[in-house]
Amino acid sequence: MTADKNGLSYADAGVDIDAGNALVERIKPAAQRTNRPGVMTSLGGFGALFDLKAAGYTDPVLVAATDGVGTKLRIAIETNEVETIGIDLVAMCVNDLVCQGAEPLFFLDYLATGKLDQDQAARVIESIAEGCLHAGCALIGGETAEMPGMYSEGDFDLAGFAVGAMERDTELPANVEEGDIILGLASDGVHSNGYSLVRKIVEISGLGWHDKAPFADMELGAALLTPTRLYVKPALAAIRAGGVKALAHITGGGLTENLPRVLPDGLSASIDLSSWDLPPVFQWLVKAGGLDQAELLKTFNAGIGMVVIVDEHQHHKHAQMLQDAGEIVTILGQVQAGDGVVTTGSLI
Repeated sequence: MTADKNGLSYADAGVDIDAGNALVERIKPAAQRTNRPGVMTSLGGFGALFDLKAAGYTDPVLVAATDGVGTKLRIAIETNEVETIGIDLVAMCVNDLVCQGAEPLFFLDYLATGKLDQDQAARVIESIAEGCLHAGCALIGGETAEMPGMYSEGDFDLAGFAVGAMERDTELPANVEEGDIILGLASDGVHSNGYSLVRKIVEISGLGWHDKAPFADMELGAALLTPTRLYVKPALAAIRAGGVKALAHITGGGLTENLPRVLPDGLSASIDLSSWDLPPVFQWLVKAGGLDQAELLKTFNAGIGMVVIVDEHQHHKHAQMLQDAGEIVTILGQVQAGDGVVTTGSLI
């Protein structure tokens, strides 16, 4: 038998299969913590199984969502503070699912890097598991891809995939009509949209990630890495109480582009911008970047991370329920005849 002429291995090409296997073993306990009714398998198989009947569904419709965290990931990489970026990843997917009226059931992640850093990857995936715990969904699988030559040293990318379910004929939005009340749930900061502009403003300001944030008593990088708020459990409770007609996750495009997605033709959202205070992080971004109100509203959540449209006769009940669940609730306005979003008042 002739020996291989150069004796190269996959590891010589930059891919360490043993490191990948070790990572899977390390993250198994974190994934197991997220187990919920319906989970049939553990990590390590070629696919993951989920039993909808065991999860309590009789005539289910599946809903799927996928997303990333944008260039917020750049800040996490440059500061090596990756302990919360996985929460962002989960939130960006499951907050979308609940807007359809679906309960998130399971989640899969994709992490791609040039060279696998086991400790860093484990911290990221453990934060994904933390997000899944808060959302009530199971982390049942994923992929860690080591791809030398595709990413610069130290870089990695993330994507998430969530699947949820609802009983047939319960999807949202449904029956939105003139007079419905629009409730806003406060965000926890910038969440995971607009970070290319955030990073440009930071660059112009001359500040570094480890400098004190102008708007908070912590380092700038840490403040901007505040994770996206998970609205799943309070939103599902409100839906199950009846009277919720639509939800809108305020992500890229802000209020002005996301609210019209849940409104029927011929109806608009009348929003009083003076009904809530612009959070300090956005005040700083506006000032440091010279942003006008239109740019603020179409790029950022501006302090409102989720919108809930409810029957006008039940809005007090829902506002109280959401407050009791820990949300900061603002009556933003009302659905009226028209088109798009009509704003009054001012945020800046």
